[in-house]
Amino acid sequence: MSQNGSRPLIAVEDLVVRYPVARGLGGALARRPKRFVHAVEGVSFTVKRGELVALVGESGCGKTTTAQAVLRLVEPVSGRIEFDGGDITTLQTRALRPLRRRMQLIYQDPYESLDPRLSVRAAVEEPLLIHGLGGSKAERREHVREALARVELNPPELFLERYPHELSGGQRQRVAIAASIVLGPDLLVADEPVSMLDVSVRAGILNLLDRLREAGLGILMITHDLSTAARFADRIAVMYLGRIVEEGPAQSVIRDPQHPYTKALLSVVPRRDPRERSKREILSGEAPDAVRIPSGCRFHPRCPMAIPDCKQIDPALEPAGDHQAACIRV
Repeated sequence: MSQNGSRPLIAVEDLVVRYPVARGLGGALARRPKRFVHAVEGVSFTVKRGELVALVGESGCGKTTTAQAVLRLVEPVSGRIEFDGGDITTLQTRALRPLRRRMQLIYQDPYESLDPRLSVRAAVEEPLLIHGLGGSKAERREHVREALARVELNPPELFLERYPHELSGGQRQRVAIAASIVLGPDLLVADEPVSMLDVSVRAGILNLLDRLREAGLGILMITHDLSTAARFADRIAVMYLGRIVEEGPAQSVIRDPQHPYTKALLSVVPRRDPRERSKREILSGEAPDAVRIPSGCRFHPRCPMAIPDCKQIDPALEPAGDHQAACIRV
């Protein structure tokens, strides 16, 4: 059961992130208009303490860019980002530094996120040294031991002097999580935290994140796997081509999807009961180029339910049952 406070830990409103496309010398001389990749266009959501919110969608939909903008690793064009009630949208590096320890990121690939030259002890201790925290060397060592114990690498002494090449994929990801929580953050952004791991160890990492959430951590999880989101998330936001097209309580979105894109994603999720069959909705083609966003509803070129109005009307999120969806046919 999530321990939600009344005020969101993170509140994102109408977030827009665009990347300029290089024109080249010829384009500059010909004075061709500047073009942009429309990575995130008008995204709004919240994450409370003790809540796990999943951003779900296929590759290239803007999930990771959204997460990076929340952490101020990329600069938004417009919109507003609040952290614990304070506007951090335009804070400069010096003002952001004290907040960095409260917002931590878990990377997708545990084989790349750990420095092969650092032992487990050094990797987990490094954030404390960067932020000037933890006290004496003995006190920092105790903080490292506690972090390793929290991620269930027991006994910690068995892992302190190991190097990444001596660990399994699941153990590496637990060390990466320990390095993220050793500072005592309020928000954890997990970018596809299990996609690079064997199926046999994924459940252990996800259960660990679930226990951290129960302990009061706010978690924003980026994933393409709706079945994972359904099992562990409190709320799900489905993204398509830079927009959230459906959002609400996880079980409501899973049991009663309203947007055709969500229905298509769910139709290919394997069922527990092999006797339970559903018609698969295979989307035609690839997602449109994010430089040339289609007019009207950006999903209409691939939508099996599209009508002529879909080419003209760009729908906003509207109430659909007990959650929201952006579709004029809802």
